[in-house]
Amino acid sequence: MRLNLNRYLPWFVFLLALLAWELLVSIYQIPHYILPSPRLIGVTLIQNFESLAPAWWFTVKITFGALGLSVISGLLLASLFVLSPWIERSFLPFAIILQVTPIVAIAPLILIYIDNTTGALLLCAWIVAFFPIMSNTVIGLRATDKNLRDLFRLYKASRWQTLRLLLMPSASPYFLAGLKIAGGLSLIGAVVAEFTAGAAGRETGLASRILEASFRTETPKMFAALVLVSLTGVAIFSLLNQLSVFFLEHWHDSEI
Repeated sequence: MRLNLNRYLPWFVFLLALLAWELLVSIYQIPHYILPSPRLIGVTLIQNFESLAPAWWFTVKITFGALGLSVISGLLLASLFVLSPWIERSFLPFAIILQVTPIVAIAPLILIYIDNTTGALLLCAWIVAFFPIMSNTVIGLRATDKNLRDLFRLYKASRWQTLRLLLMPSASPYFLAGLKIAGGLSLIGAVVAEFTAGAAGRETGLASRILEASFRTETPKMFAALVLVSLTGVAIFSLLNQLSVFFLEHWHDSEI
């Protein structure tokens, strides 16, 4: 009974919040161009889904493309940093600079230097997302039990064998934690970059639909696009959370 309550309580609270929102708009007669009701947002989403769906799919492609690049580059850089302190000292400052520089500040420059808008958006989203994966993986690789490291050294394991058989498995909880963070950041990076680009046309994402709706004062449509962005973020987090449970539930304390 308590397990069922814990499972359904968030949904109950969420529905109460939507009901309170609906009543607030109805009681105070708030105009839809200021704050639309949840019912109106739902109706608008259904009515405009045919036009919003291609933009949503474009945003999803940019998000997962940036996330995939982040995984590859983050794992590669983390492995190089751990295996070679010289490489870490040489390239870590560049990674930190990319992380601490606001994407809205460098996105216009990227859009100037890269003619392809899709490629520019992908690069912007990657810049936002790759650092958590790299940073968490580096911490995980270095957190490996020292006694196990000594054992591998005793058996004269190569650096590649030590990395593949010991360091990577030990760092997997840290990597998966960074992956969950990067999943949300890749979506944020894709949307913010498109806001900065002000892209328009057929091959554009949900940010462009939000901008178009704001120019026309179509507030319900803005909320409908925003709902799709939020649902996408929730779906990404849920997917990555299930991935973490799948890999860790049988052996790591964080998921047992």
